[in-house]
Amino acid sequence: MQSNRKSPARRRSALALVAAACLSTLAMPALAQEWPARPVRVVVPFAPGGSADVFGRFIAQRLQEALGQTFVVDNRPGAGSVIGTDAVAKSAPDGYTLLVMSNTHTVNESLIPNKPFQLMRDFVPVAPINFSDLVLVGRTGLAASNVGELLRAAKAKPDGLTYASSGPGTPYHMAGELFKAMAGVAIIHVPYKGSAGARTDILGGQVDVMFDAIPTMVEQVKAGKVKALATTGRARSANMPDVPTVSESGVPGYEATIWLGVMAPKGTPAAIVNRLNAEIGKITGNAEVRRAWAAQGTTPMTMGVDEFSRYVTEDIAKWAHIVKVSGAKVD
Repeated sequence: MQSNRKSPARRRSALALVAAACLSTLAMPALAQEWPARPVRVVVPFAPGGSADVFGRFIAQRLQEALGQTFVVDNRPGAGSVIGTDAVAKSAPDGYTLLVMSNTHTVNESLIPNKPFQLMRDFVPVAPINFSDLVLVGRTGLAASNVGELLRAAKAKPDGLTYASSGPGTPYHMAGELFKAMAGVAIIHVPYKGSAGARTDILGGQVDVMFDAIPTMVEQVKAGKVKALATTGRARSANMPDVPTVSESGVPGYEATIWLGVMAPKGTPAAIVNRLNAEIGKITGNAEVRRAWAAQGTTPMTMGVDEFSRYVTEDIAKWAHIVKVSGAKVD
């Protein structure tokens, strides 16, 4: 009769496997406690001056204060965020390279299908930062002072007007494409390498209109350097209560925002991802931060890792539909 008793060698092997598994489990919290032991690079794949840069630097500074280690912001713009994002995708998944991302990235999954990376294949979502409504502004010399007048001018002369964006796939580009599709007008897209260039030319009168984040354009509106035609949220912005929404101005149901978040290369240890999520959540959940951002027209976002992952996945699907319906293409 065969014995069910294991040999001493087999018992030692089994015990070794159990011990290794236990040590691995215990090492996860220890890893999170040891990290970061050296400077962390925070890649912003957009030019300086835009929302991703401004809030990415804010988060990096607060993480530096909280974790006692340097967080260096590295602007790597180009190709609608693809250049900087690809650099992060190719980085070691050790928690020392992070990506500040926006809904540019979720748009690009369908707008630029032949990228060298795929968002949910090559990255792990870490935490959201915030979202902002946009404002549609016109150059000071533009004859139109509201959406109704803009639509009449666009329909009277198809492709006679221009709109600036910070590059293909960016929220400013897609806000324009969505506007064109829903309003049934033809306006020429003028892409720039970053929002700063687009903003400079709308202020200088070289282009007719632009969708921009409220926090970065509100002071220019107040100074009379551009005309505010409409905002893009479901309701009027508390920062611009006298400016109607696009939806109430002749394009019913229109809505567009810009949101920001943080991702890391796929394979980054879960302990580090969870710690980052907790630390960023403390920042976005801080009462003082929430008040300051609200005054700028920005709403903080706080989600766990799994919830943020679902949010990113759903946004990819949402924009895939809009890209298809609008016919948006990379020039």
